[in-house]
Amino acid sequence: MATEFPDLSDLTPGAQRILDEASTLFYEQGIHAVGVDMIAAESGVTKPVLYTNFGSKDGLVVAYLLNRHRWWWRLLEEEVERAESPRVLAFFDVYAADPGNSRRGDAFLNAAAELPDDHPAHEVIRYHKQAIYDRLVELVREDTPPEGDHRMLARHLFLLLEGAFAHRRIYGTSLLTDGREMAARLMSEAAAT
Repeated sequence: MATEFPDLSDLTPGAQRILDEASTLFYEQGIHAVGVDMIAAESGVTKPVLYTNFGSKDGLVVAYLLNRHRWWWRLLEEEVERAESPRVLAFFDVYAADPGNSRRGDAFLNAAAELPDDHPAHEVIRYHKQAIYDRLVELVREDTPPEGDHRMLARHLFLLLEGAFAHRRIYGTSLLTDGREMAARLMSEAAAT
C-alpha cells in the first residue's frame, strides 16, 4: 500500500487537543453532526489553529480516521504477537474486546456510511480494511500449506470477521465468538489438506 497520509506524530499541543476532541465528537455524535465551531469550543483552541494544522474539516476527518487506524493497529499487532497458532484468531479477540468501537460500532464503517464517495477519508477507510485483509493473508500463509488458496481463505475470514463486527451493537460479541469458532475450523481444515 503506497498511499501517503499526513504525519500526525509532530502535532502541536493545540492541534493534538483538536484531534483528540474531534475524534471523540466524530465517533460519538457522527461526522455531519459536528462542526468546526463545536470542535474549537470543546478543545479550547481557535478555528485558525484547526485550519492551519488540518486545512479543513475534511482534513481533520482524514486525520481522525488515520489516528484511529494507527491506535487500533497497535492493539491488533500486540495481540497477534501474543497469540498462539493460528494467529488469525487474534483478530476475533481484538474485535470482541475493542473498547474504542464498542459503543457505536466500527468507526470506519460509520464514516463510510456518512461520507460521500469522493470524500478524501474514503482512502483511509479503504487503507484500513485492506490492511486487515493483507495481514490476514500473511497469517493464513504461516499456518497453512504453501499450495493452499491463502487469499481466498483470508477473504472468508475477513468477511466472517467484518460481518460479525458490523453486528456487534445488535448481538454483542456472540457473533464474534461464533465467527472465531468457524475461523478455527476453516484454519484447521486448510492446515490438514
